[in-house]
Amino acid sequence: MLMRFDPFRELAFRELDRMSQMFGEQGGALQQRTMPIDAFRDGDRFIIRFDLPGVDRDSIELTADKNVLTVRAERTWKPGEGQDVVAAERPQGVFTRQLFLGDSLDVDRITATYDQGVLTLVVPVAEQAKPRRLQITESDAAQNGVTHESGDRQPAITTPG
Repeated sequence: MLMRFDPFRELAFRELDRMSQMFGEQGGALQQRTMPIDAFRDGDRFIIRFDLPGVDRDSIELTADKNVLTVRAERTWKPGEGQDVVAAERPQGVFTRQLFLGDSLDVDRITATYDQGVLTLVVPVAEQAKPRRLQITESDAAQNGVTHESGDRQPAITTPG
């Protein structure tokens, strides 16, 4: 399960981002400094795609601490000598996004690829969280101490292995 957010932490980050955007380097011009994502389940894994256009792959940091996944990326651009900037609307600087992953996901087996400005993470579902079929076997009444009023043996549920 992918948990969307921690309301207190998310609210604090959102307010700080909003204030820093309003009073940023662009003379108070409001900039979008988000890292949009798509997240979906595909069988026994979650796929998370981050839009990071114009970001160099080497500037991306991906860390997992317990169940918190953090993506940090930086996009920079400076006009060349003699260039006269007419518009500079694309946000520059450091972008950070944290996702809170549920205990049912295997954080140790996350894989990441970066292609055409999209960072794709594959987060497998943990083995212990996957549904499994339980095996039903006949049991010896004396072995399990289970008897029916009529004295008939009753089946016991056991797990394979």
